[in-house]
Amino acid sequence: MKIDFITSRQSDERLMQKAAKGSERAFEELYNRYARRLKGFFSRQVSCRDMASDLTQDVFLRAYAARHTWREGKKVEPWLFTIAYNLCRNTWRHQQVEAEYMSTAKAEESVTADIEVDIDQSMLDKALHDILETLDEQSRALFSLRYEEELSVSQIAAIIGIPEGTVKSRLHKLINNIKQQLKKYEGKRV
Repeated sequence: MKIDFITSRQSDERLMQKAAKGSERAFEELYNRYARRLKGFFSRQVSCRDMASDLTQDVFLRAYAARHTWREGKKVEPWLFTIAYNLCRNTWRHQQVEAEYMSTAKAEESVTADIEVDIDQSMLDKALHDILETLDEQSRALFSLRYEEELSVSQIAAIIGIPEGTVKSRLHKLINNIKQQLKKYEGKRV
């Protein structure tokens, strides 16, 4: 009987090699390393905690199903986030179809309220969250992958499937857009 030694010091890629050869413990270690981050990523992308949990499980189900096709030299982190991003895209498409259906079923309601209050840190966080919610899905994903998940530009380019220069350009425009929208809070108490 062969004993499967798994340590927390083993690289993600080594664990994936072991998982591809049938090691359940190696795959479990990968799950332990990435489940929380992926759930956080999904929480920021789909705004539903239950859906974020389901999507996190879907990432690992897909990764587990594809473990035998793993190629050496491929990095695990961007691979898992590529799966996650693709699941987000599918979810966004579904939500868009659902939203279009609901908009034809109900009359559009618009509620705007401008309230003058001093803003504290939690209100600034909410303002940033609201701004991010108005962005298109890819921009929101770009922001999340770069500034919340702290992935490199090259990793983001591989995940989303666009050139690195395009990632840099879009991130630059995105940050300028966010800064512009947050200007109304200048001079307020934070």
